[in-house]
Amino acid sequence: MYKSLHLHIEGTLEPELAFALAERNGVTLPYASRDELRRAYSFTDLQSFLNLYYALMAVLRTEDDFHDLADAYLARARAQGVRHAEIFFDPQAHTARGVPLVTVINGLARALDAAPERHGITTRLIMCFLRDESAESALATFEAARPHLDRIAAVGLDSAEVGHPPSKFREVYELAREAGLKCVAHAGEEGPPAYVWEALDILGVDRIDHGVRSMEDERLVARLAAEQVPLTVCPLSNVRLRVIDDLADHPLPAMLDAGLLVTVNSDDPAYFGGYADDNFTAVRDALHLDDATLRTLARNSFRAAFLDEATREKYLKELDAHQG
Repeated sequence: MYKSLHLHIEGTLEPELAFALAERNGVTLPYASRDELRRAYSFTDLQSFLNLYYALMAVLRTEDDFHDLADAYLARARAQGVRHAEIFFDPQAHTARGVPLVTVINGLARALDAAPERHGITTRLIMCFLRDESAESALATFEAARPHLDRIAAVGLDSAEVGHPPSKFREVYELAREAGLKCVAHAGEEGPPAYVWEALDILGVDRIDHGVRSMEDERLVARLAAEQVPLTVCPLSNVRLRVIDDLADHPLPAMLDAGLLVTVNSDDPAYFGGYADDNFTAVRDALHLDDATLRTLARNSFRAAFLDEATREKYLKELDAHQG
């Protein structure tokens, strides 16, 4: 029984669905087959992944496309034992292609609204800003989303990290907090620990997405532990994007030993070889984690989620009974 807190819905686009949507929308993909496309899912760094990630978004055109993408993910998530999912989406990547923001939000929301009954999963939607776009573009995106904020739980910050510090987006995060939204940000993946400090002190985030490079800064580690700031770590993603060379060398055990509120997540599972349970199984085997540690990781994800306390306690009791 898991909770998914770091999941990019565009990163759940499996080759089978990509080809189906391409056919539906008359889009020609530069790959002869699903197998050829899957072989292209081999990356040297974050940017090489992003190049393919954005190229494949061309198949997402209509409200039904976004609905089908989200519904397919939720079905897979349920099969992997996920009970609650907090889902990122990248509006700028779609509006830049001429897809209206309302099309994206309505399609995703239709699938998410049906998820409790259809899949037994509760959800939250997190609108991300692309950090390699301008601060002005982020502000324009936020203003365009204002009529839809009742469907959005939080804002986030993703895409190419190096050279795009969190401080660049101070103004839009101030607006988000004023609107009552939660705030998260990718930091300390490829970027340095200084970006984590900025996300905390300038953006005022409630969670850090990734954050593995925080371990390079003892003072930062002490702060994260003292304040119990959640970190949404994505182990298989870290290996596929060469943030960490070998899963056996992942700092997850050291992060737990330091008292950090670490969670395990899948990031872009179609591209990185694993959904929620796949990541748990991989770290269990590579890092020799015992059942008590896996239980702590699962509990951490529920502690870190954007839930009311009654719902959180309900899930924690279910988790304890399930793992009893």
